[in-house]
Amino acid sequence: MQFPFPVLICDIGGTNARFALVPAPGAPLEAGPHLKTKDFPGLEDALAAVFEGLDIRPRSLIACAAGPVGGRAVKMTNADWTIDGAEVAATAGLDQGLLLNDFEAQAFSLSVLEPAWVRAIGAFAPTPGTQLIMGLGTGLGAAALLEIESRRFALASEAGHMGFGPLGAEETALWPHLDTGSIGRVQAETILSGPGIMRLHLARCMAAGEESVESSEIELIERAYAQPGGEEAATLRLCWALTARFAGDLALAFLAKGGVTFSGGILPRIVEFCDRQKFRAAFENKAPYGEMMRAIGTRLIISEDAVLSSMAAIAIAPQNYAIDYAKRAWR
Repeated sequence: MQFPFPVLICDIGGTNARFALVPAPGAPLEAGPHLKTKDFPGLEDALAAVFEGLDIRPRSLIACAAGPVGGRAVKMTNADWTIDGAEVAATAGLDQGLLLNDFEAQAFSLSVLEPAWVRAIGAFAPTPGTQLIMGLGTGLGAAALLEIESRRFALASEAGHMGFGPLGAEETALWPHLDTGSIGRVQAETILSGPGIMRLHLARCMAAGEESVESSEIELIERAYAQPGGEEAATLRLCWALTARFAGDLALAFLAKGGVTFSGGILPRIVEFCDRQKFRAAFENKAPYGEMMRAIGTRLIISEDAVLSSMAAIAIAPQNYAIDYAKRAWR
């Protein structure tokens, strides 16, 4: 399996689509444009806009998208895009292509992380075993990374759509006020995502008989930084505690003894509201497995380039990854 160079790399989320170019094997990653997903009816149209600004035309594309991937296609969960790799390759005139789930690609990034790209939450020491990555963005994503016969295998999931219940009096009081929309049940990403933080804050306000003055999570975060002792900041601290609890559950599910890494567009923006001691306490509170949980390290990716670098690594050495290219490559 080979990806002819130049290779265009693309990270497609529910809100943003980020591009980068690998002009040749071993060449540094060249930053490309950041586009709004909603501004284009599909990936083909976004690619046409990107190609106009490039000096050289890509021959291959490796993309990751937020949604369950079936072979060469994905219907995105939080954007009105359906991506069919074979159709994209034909329309864009590409020699080769590959489509990954966004957190499948995030999992592969765990093998290329630079020390400056991460910040430990408590102690973190690399240890053998399954690794877990989880992140909050437009939705909530999670995946695991395993080593199989010296090749890296990413196990994607839709863990963000798992049900999530309250613990303790504070959470029990606000749960009935959560807006579940047409879903009708509280999922993890109902509260652990960009829009979820706003739902969480509105529910806290309604439970207290107050009104929220914010209209978006962006306003909420800005106000939290302006007033660290206010209710907005309290919502962000609660978000961190709930994230830790859910991540601990996933670590049990995957037996992620190799460590848990957090990523995504939201957590790096609110890292100042993370109380590391309370975070670890919530993460480790998994009786009867508290001792095992205390040995699992947690850290946060603070660089946006990690997932792009992971896909660039696949382009350079596809043989190092346990991917069924026969069923998933576009040509």
